[in-house]
Amino acid sequence: MKKVSIIGVPEHFNLPWHLAVEDNAFEDRGIELQWTDIPEGTGKMTQMLQDGEADMGIILTEGIIKSISQGNPSKIVQTYVSSPLLWGIHVAANSDRTSIASLQHDKVAISRMGSGSHLMAYINAQNQGWDTGNLQFEIINNLDGAVESLTQGSGAYFMWEHFTTKPLVDKGIFKRVGDCPTPWPCFVIAANNSFLQANEGLVKHILEVINTYTVEFKQIPSIDRTLANRYEQQLEYIQQWLSKTHWGQEQLSEKTINEVQARLHDLNLIAKIQDASYFLWK
Repeated sequence: MKKVSIIGVPEHFNLPWHLAVEDNAFEDRGIELQWTDIPEGTGKMTQMLQDGEADMGIILTEGIIKSISQGNPSKIVQTYVSSPLLWGIHVAANSDRTSIASLQHDKVAISRMGSGSHLMAYINAQNQGWDTGNLQFEIINNLDGAVESLTQGSGAYFMWEHFTTKPLVDKGIFKRVGDCPTPWPCFVIAANNSFLQANEGLVKHILEVINTYTVEFKQIPSIDRTLANRYEQQLEYIQQWLSKTHWGQEQLSEKTINEVQARLHDLNLIAKIQDASYFLWK
């Protein structure tokens, strides 16, 4: 058995991986896939890939492009979720702020620098016409850290995936003042270069397995109930999420790579724009 370490966020997007592991679909190909949840998100995962602490990761598109641009020796292997990610924008439930516009001068709670919550704060600010040079950040590590910060009166706002935070909104812990969708496919599969170079055939086997699961994922009987139970979500919201979410099985397009780079460069988050092939495996 060939051991492969793979990382991803503990969210409903990644259930196809868990189902494949539970079905021994990777073992049938001689692969021992060792999955680790990373609640801190993309910033932590890009660092783990860079440091060789993981072979592969399911990572936000803009986060891995920024990281590779800054020297992370990794590549995008293919698209994983081809639809946008809907980022909810949250404040403490008792806050008097009720709109995105009311947040212009407030601090942003983020999991870490280079994370999705960090990068999307810039995208949101640019969408609103704010001066992105004025953004200030408070690092809160993960979702639990955001709950602690906002409920203890930090006055910050916090961006995280809309449906993941829905239970916190329902419980009166957060108030959502708006949403900000990513302008591109949200998740890709990435891998460390040294792992890719030594395991080309193995990577193709892994992609064949996961693509089989994602193509058929929505047709699994009662998958909406399975998701609701496993991720402690209300069924109607899982059904809404499923209707908006589409998995991809192809390599990320050069057009998308260039769009993301252009946006990050415009925001002064990367130093230069590289040829798309710099980011893509094969």
